Amino acid sequence: MGFFVRYVGIAAYSGDPPQTLIYAAQEFVWKLRKHLPSKNTVLVLGGYWGLMRVIVDEALKAGFKVVILPPESMEDVSFPDNAIVIRTGTSFRVRSVFLVRTADVLVALGGEAGSIQEVVTAYTEGKPIYVLGGTGFSTDRVKSLAPYIDRRMTSEIHIINDPSTLAEAVAKELLRRLQ
Repeated sequence: MGFFVRYVGIAAYSGDPPQTLIYAAQEFVWKLRKHLPSKNTVLVLGGYWGLMRVIVDEALKAGFKVVILPPESMEDVSFPDNAIVIRTGTSFRVRSVFLVRTADVLVALGGEAGSIQEVVTAYTEGKPIYVLGGTGFSTDRVKSLAPYIDRRMTSEIHIINDPSTLAEAVAKELLRRLQ
């Protein structure tokens, strides 16, 4: 197999996350690292605050490349030196479209309306969608839309409650797409 770059879009809560969600996100990152080579896997996030900050920091520790697409109003935030920051000059919602369009697969690790928007955008774009269930956040409601949001069935929504199993499923999806 040649050198292929895999882009994993991550939708995540922008506020102060509970410890249980922090642990789940860290477990997801390290299990994903176990299943995918870090040298050609890029995690794409929409910011560096809340749960997204936890994921960025953990992903960089794990050796992943990280791309951050902050909204225009948050472009002056201090970002890690080893993350790639693309200042798109767009709003929160438009930035989310860029995040999804960049990703080969979207993973929602718990979030609110912005994360749900990213799930719906991924669905309309035909991107594979994986959602961590049982987080206590609004993304848990996506379960009522799974496996398909509408009759077009553009992409299946997978709800997985265990972060390790979620990481393994995402890795299998990405590897399958390369065959």
